Amino acid sequence: MICVSIQNCNLAQIEEILSRVQMAEIRLDLCPLSMDDIAELFSSDVPLIATCRIENTDLKTAESRLVEAIKAGARYADLEIEAPKPMSKRIAAACAEWGTVMIRSYHNFQGTPSLDELRETVDKCRHHDGEIVKIVTTANSAQDAELVESLYKYYTADSLVAFAMGEEGSSSRLACLSHGAPFSYASLDADNATAKGQIPYESMFAQVYGSRKLLCCEDAIRMPASKSYAQRAIISAALADGVSTLHGYSPCDDSQAALGVAQAIGAEVKHSAEADGSDTLEIKGIAAALHCLEGEGKLDVGESGLLTRMMLPIASQLYREGALLEGHGTLLKRPLQGAAKALAAMGATSSGESDDIMLPAKVQGPLAGGRITIDGSKSSQLISGAIMALPLLEKHSSISVQNPTSIPYIYMTMDILRKFGIKVRSEMYGGRALLDQDWSKCTEILLKVKENQTYKACQMDIEGDWSAATVFLAAGAIFGKLGLSGLDTTSLQADLTMMDILMEAGASLSQLDEPKGLISVCKAPLRAVKADLSNSPDLFPVTAVLCAFCQGQSTLRGVKRLAHKESDRADAIVGMLGQAGVRVQIKGDDMHIWGESLESRIMNGRLLHGGQYTSHADHRMVMALRLAELGADCPIEIDNTECVAKSYPKFNRDWDEYIRKKL
Repeated sequence: MICVSIQNCNLAQIEEILSRVQMAEIRLDLCPLSMDDIAELFSSDVPLIATCRIENTDLKTAESRLVEAIKAGARYADLEIEAPKPMSKRIAAACAEWGTVMIRSYHNFQGTPSLDELRETVDKCRHHDGEIVKIVTTANSAQDAELVESLYKYYTADSLVAFAMGEEGSSSRLACLSHGAPFSYASLDADNATAKGQIPYESMFAQVYGSRKLLCCEDAIRMPASKSYAQRAIISAALADGVSTLHGYSPCDDSQAALGVAQAIGAEVKHSAEADGSDTLEIKGIAAALHCLEGEGKLDVGESGLLTRMMLPIASQLYREGALLEGHGTLLKRPLQGAAKALAAMGATSSGESDDIMLPAKVQGPLAGGRITIDGSKSSQLISGAIMALPLLEKHSSISVQNPTSIPYIYMTMDILRKFGIKVRSEMYGGRALLDQDWSKCTEILLKVKENQTYKACQMDIEGDWSAATVFLAAGAIFGKLGLSGLDTTSLQADLTMMDILMEAGASLSQLDEPKGLISVCKAPLRAVKADLSNSPDLFPVTAVLCAFCQGQSTLRGVKRLAHKESDRADAIVGMLGQAGVRVQIKGDDMHIWGESLESRIMNGRLLHGGQYTSHADHRMVMALRLAELGADCPIEIDNTECVAKSYPKFNRDWDEYIRKKL
């Protein structure tokens, strides 16, 4: 990215400059800013570097101003390597506490030392807490600039900013970006250079990006209702005694299928429109009880794997003579791994000779209750169905879920059940590994379900969809800035994990009026990430494309969870990235992706390859491909984009309106 170095400006002037640049270095030693000004300034979404050169001010003032900026939210704090050790340690401690990246910098205003001396300096800066090392020399010849540039042969680019000052070194300011450096420095204009050889921002922007524009979406994009949340709430309302009101509903194929199932078991459904474009659902439930429905049921679950797995145990409880579940599309080709064995453990039977149920399938209950052990390594969705069905029994139940996956979804179900008056207690096991709340280390969940419970009607809001939000968040982080509304950052939705991934990558994220206010994401230098997506497999396609624009080697864990989605997503992602020219490799449960910054891709002619791609009829792959197109060398044509109706029918329209037309 291009960082504008700002000096001799007051707060108002700086804020005006920040409205039109990507990134800025604030020279706290040269700008007339009070401590209150610093606190206000560094709360900006624009990535800012706090710099206060010790040669221009006393040590105490420099330290206090840097610490104030760090506490206020500075993305980076730059401290020259000559600073005293006690001061360096205190600044490093403040950076660690407040999440600021520490830059250790070296400047030589006379010339360029030898390569060995430069490498020794880099190593010294790294040793003394330099997460990013900045090496700036003075080029008295073109060879000096080339010498500094050669450092990229020895160090990873995402943690090194190396260039030379002076007219002979001007080209090295661009060259470091082509090597993958997180940023380089420019002057605001020709009259405001802070060092010789600085390139004015507009000129540097044109040389880096050519005719490309950066994304700037000023309108907040409202996210649709979460289908995972909506389906659970709809079925709970259908089982309840009385009329439930669900606000914030937006239709998609999977949620509409849930409404169809609700009506099929006898619930009454009414729609009414809300001012924000969403719907309110009024659902009169059936006051469900064990075997309250006569005869054999016939339920159409559409193409929803979640709805299918939820209804297997629920239908076993409701119908005296069992129920036939039918589906459509890719669902008919997707084995419901472990479902038959799990149902048998609960006392129900199912059609089919293998442990993997295929639709159409017949289930017969009732569930037995008591002590139940289920392998949770394949899916959490049937567990959700079990804790929705077991409260209807006349016997207390406890479920030991071994090797659980997609754990957040189990707790989402429990949260929704609580709203409908159903109590389920849980205990998680995993030894010391769980002390840091790392759910990926959980080896067992014990769920305790009280008998003879009754679903009670309620009023509730359906949360906005974090799964849909991920592709927009990634677009802002890579290509510019945007804002999203309708989301809750206290949500139990697993795909809220995308916020953690983006923050680890270095993206700029903020929220007004937490936890449900506008979320803003702003482009920032992106570095490689390591993320375990075992509990959020739907994140894989979009996160894989994000990693293609993160400098370095990223690792995404949880590949084994991808085999039986709408497509074989592991193969689909590898095929997509390989066709796009991105190096990718799967080893065991890990996917490794070698990424490169957007700036480096543009400058080296390594944008993703456009052309004709397949979505494999998978809505998540469509979203990933639309994101990839923003960084491609020509348009990407997708064979099937209509499959996004499964989760977000208006996705293509919203993407074109808020994203594609802005670039």
